[in-house]
Amino acid sequence: MPPFDTIVVGLGGMGSAAAAHLASRGQRVLGVEQFQAAHDRGSSHGKSRVIRLAYFEHPAYVPLLRRAYELWRRLETDTGRRLLQITGGLMIGAPDCDVVSGSLRSAREHGLAHELLDAAEIHRRFPPFTPRQETVAFYESEAGSLFPEEAIRAHLDVAAAHGAHLHFDERVEGWRVTATGTVEVTTSHSQYEAGRLVLAPGSWASALFKVDELPLVVEPQVLYWLEPSGGAAAYAADRFPIYIWDLGDGVQFYGFPADQDGRVKVAFFRSLQKDEAAIRVALAPCLPSLAAGRLVETVSCKYTLTPDHHFVIGSHPDHEQVVIASPCSGHGYKFASVVGEILADLAIDGATHHPIDLFSPTRFRPR
Repeated sequence: MPPFDTIVVGLGGMGSAAAAHLASRGQRVLGVEQFQAAHDRGSSHGKSRVIRLAYFEHPAYVPLLRRAYELWRRLETDTGRRLLQITGGLMIGAPDCDVVSGSLRSAREHGLAHELLDAAEIHRRFPPFTPRQETVAFYESEAGSLFPEEAIRAHLDVAAAHGAHLHFDERVEGWRVTATGTVEVTTSHSQYEAGRLVLAPGSWASALFKVDELPLVVEPQVLYWLEPSGGAAAYAADRFPIYIWDLGDGVQFYGFPADQDGRVKVAFFRSLQKDEAAIRVALAPCLPSLAAGRLVETVSCKYTLTPDHHFVIGSHPDHEQVVIASPCSGHGYKFASVVGEILADLAIDGATHHPIDLFSPTRFRPR
């Protein structure tokens, strides 16, 4: 019998959650990460991530989000770490833009509480916003921020507490399925064997998945922290929401309330525009006090994109012993808690009750 039931490659947002779920179910788990815990070289850093329930990308995500919220709150209780900050959230733009209309579609299909605000009401409730008269917003009270580095540490705490072996600064160089049906993983330090393998390597997925017809593209993104002119009081978390603003022509940006140091994070969402001048131009008519603010920090992270911007989660097309996960395209982190549960289901049982048909790894195969 191999010394491990499951090896998890990558201990970022998804891999740390998978290790926690697997170990808490009694699995003998080895987790391997090429960097340190909660590192800043991949896709799971930057101090905050948006979490929202009325999902404009597709209504099929809503049941997963409901479970994700439950699991995040349970993880907070189990570890004593603060992982969520519920502030409410605005999806802003023209009435027919995807951000607004898609959120409304999900809310109506799943019976989610929400409000539709006109431009005057947006400004009245949240004075830093200065929308044009024709702009509207979809508002949901359950949206907010998730703290990714703390969440990774929390999942790793749970995994370790249940006996998982967690190896850091150890790079995976390859894997193969053996003649006896086990999986052998070769790293920069050693070689390991297990009954199952979970691959959650983030932007290193293309090389490690070994699925030729899976077209993944890695795109760098830049996060900005600004100090609003006039001070950060109006951006405080008890009076300012998370938001995504669709300006049209493929330009969207998103942002957060001020952090404890009075800094306000903002970034483009899947936009080819990335420099400071471009973010200030986008902000100027919408959040003028932020557009005029002093830039205090920038951080780069990586989006791993699929052509349809949906995730890749499922059993490997050629090896039933291997589970692959790329919950990606810039909107995946909020799902990490439930993705960990799904990956544990797939590794142990070969199936999950969660709805993941939309994320099939074989959907891009030529028909």
